[in-house]
Amino acid sequence: MAEATAAWEPVPRSRTFELVLARIEEQILAGNLRVGDKLPPERELVELLGVSRAAVREALRVLEAHGVLRSRVGTGSNSGSVIAAMPSHGLTQLLRLHMALANFPLGDVVEVRATLERSSARLAAERATEDDLARMREDLACMDAAGVAREEFNDCDTDFHVAIAEAGGNRMIADMTIAVRNAVRHTLLSAFHSLPDWEPVAARLRAEHHAIYDAIVEGDAERAGDLVESHIRGFHQDVVRTALQAADPGRS
Repeated sequence: MAEATAAWEPVPRSRTFELVLARIEEQILAGNLRVGDKLPPERELVELLGVSRAAVREALRVLEAHGVLRSRVGTGSNSGSVIAAMPSHGLTQLLRLHMALANFPLGDVVEVRATLERSSARLAAERATEDDLARMREDLACMDAAGVAREEFNDCDTDFHVAIAEAGGNRMIADMTIAVRNAVRHTLLSAFHSLPDWEPVAARLRAEHHAIYDAIVEGDAERAGDLVESHIRGFHQDVVRTALQAADPGRS
């Protein structure tokens, strides 16, 4: 009797532009391409990689969409594709799509937010400048305004948390905070609009935000971290989850 053999399966075929992406990624990871460096011209990339010009152009378009490259229009040495610092916009866009498709449990998102923002609040209490504090005060004033619309409140709420993250001085934490917060923006706004009585919730959020700000101003890192974590967990448990379940009883 013949021995059983593994089933034959088709060999995966990568699209050519994906191979170009992989080669450029290798150059970046190896340190051969850094922020501000120019990629070789399209024609040279075609020759170096042995691919079509269409494949090179498609790869460059993908990298531009992800924020890795920026194009300089023109002629001569000032034109071409340049390696850019990865902006939070590109990270936000990718994470937002990933979260929407992966359908992460709300509890997982809350855990990530609480972990990130606790760290950033502690750092902000130690490092915030007067400009950082002024930005936070502007966001607080926006949320304190009489008759502020729920969407505007949510935008100012988001910017307040982002301002704290950026005041902490850790770019990676700040970018991750921006990405996660923007990724759940629609969920938060849906929760706001689902609330039958908005004002008590808005008053609670205002008070919690002011308390976080005061702890940062006082340089009390431990208290700032505790307050922001309690704020995030309590808000999601008491407000977001309740509002979303009321709007969709079958939602977990």
